[in-house]
Amino acid sequence: MILGFFLPWIAYGAILALHVALPGRWIDGYVRDDQGRPLRYRLNGLVVLVVAVGIAVVLVAVGAAPADELWRHRWAELAGACVLGLLFTAALVLPAPPTGKPLLADLYLGRRENPRWRGGTVDAKMWLYLAGAVLLELNVLSFAAHQERASGHLSAAVALSAGLLTYFVVDYLTFEHVHLYTYDLFAERVGFKLSFGCLAFYPYFYCVGLWARADEPDPHAPVWLLVLAGVVFAAGWTLARGANMQKYVFKRDPTVRAFGLLQPRAVSDGERTLLCSGFWGAARHINYLGEILMAVGITLALGAPGDPVLWLYPLYYVVLLVPRQIDDDRRCAAKYGALWDQYRARTRWRIVPGIY
Repeated sequence: MILGFFLPWIAYGAILALHVALPGRWIDGYVRDDQGRPLRYRLNGLVVLVVAVGIAVVLVAVGAAPADELWRHRWAELAGACVLGLLFTAALVLPAPPTGKPLLADLYLGRRENPRWRGGTVDAKMWLYLAGAVLLELNVLSFAAHQERASGHLSAAVALSAGLLTYFVVDYLTFEHVHLYTYDLFAERVGFKLSFGCLAFYPYFYCVGLWARADEPDPHAPVWLLVLAGVVFAAGWTLARGANMQKYVFKRDPTVRAFGLLQPRAVSDGERTLLCSGFWGAARHINYLGEILMAVGITLALGAPGDPVLWLYPLYYVVLLVPRQIDDDRRCAAKYGALWDQYRARTRWRIVPGIY
């Protein structure tokens, strides 16, 4: 019980050590400092993931721990991760100057925009996402291993859902540099929402479907449903990754065709420009639709569309992203003024083309 409680603490300490010790590349981000210079980020997420999984495999191979160790202690681990998330939030928020909002608002949303340590080697936001992603992957592998160890068989449903979640994690860490240009990095501060979200919610709730199904000996899923799950996930990935990549290319050079195909078209007031073609001509937050569809695909892969517990994951994305879209639209309206009105006239839909 005690070991399980501290397993997330140990894992996050190891991930931090790997992040600092392993080679990385320095990338200019979209966020700028007080002098107008872009913040530089040291990124090595994919390397950290590979080494962390490799260490876990070695520990299992030499008999130091069973393959489903994280499954066996999952409730104690979740408790430990929650406590760590609360402590991390308090340590980061309370010493910082108040924003003028109530204390609870500061604790939830944060006070500091870009906490960094070791001369920028460790950026709080990017490390939090890295830590949560790596522990999520270790949980996914352990949960899938539990079914195989308990029943002697890894079902197609659990294998596919675990595979899609693994793809989700690998894809995110492969394109870490692209996410330097996303909403979280330039619009949010670091408080409970981000700290607790990455340290406790991300690595344990995103695999809630596997949590519910991995203990079943052989969850049955018809082939057509598995194929549908893959198609929905692929469609979501295309929208999310495609939209983020197109915006990334445009922000770096507004004259370049994204993927060599999409001619950039934008509205401009002479000083600022807003992309309104390709993915960003279909909806103002088409990437959010992609995120939701990927979650739906991962859920369908588990082969039990009638189980309401499995739908908590995609429901979470709806609850998260719709208010974020409203907040982002409000922020953009204040920032761009009449230019935002022009963009809205060109791109009518918010998230789902033709519906919302």
